[in-house]
Amino acid sequence: MDELTARALASAEESFIAASGPGGQNVNKVATAVQLRLDVFALRLDPAVFRRLKALAGSRMTAKGEIVIAARRFRTQEMNREDARTRLAELIEQAQVEPKKRAKSRVNRVGKEQRIKAKKARATVKAGRGKVDW
Repeated sequence: MDELTARALASAEESFIAASGPGGQNVNKVATAVQLRLDVFALRLDPAVFRRLKALAGSRMTAKGEIVIAARRFRTQEMNREDARTRLAELIEQAQVEPKKRAKSRVNRVGKEQRIKAKKARATVKAGRGKVDW
């Protein structure tokens, strides 16, 4: 875990809410689901990292710049807390990875000629589908 992820996990706010799903009677009595909120602007991210994080978070990011992660997969608070923290850490680490720049493909003269020949053949096929005039 890098320094940024550790800072994010330290500044994240947890709240426990009533969960649905497995747990039987326990789920009605104990608030086992965890809602983790992280203010992204407080992290002071690089603009490129912020854009990637925003894209990765999708609907989990609010208009105020908070990432909200709800974890209710498990029956206990501790396991749900760990699950939410792990998911947040993975999200931040993915955002830090810069995607490789796409290398332009280079087509030689023969390749260009073949492509144009294939396009013309396709055009004649499509032109032949027109209305037939008797």
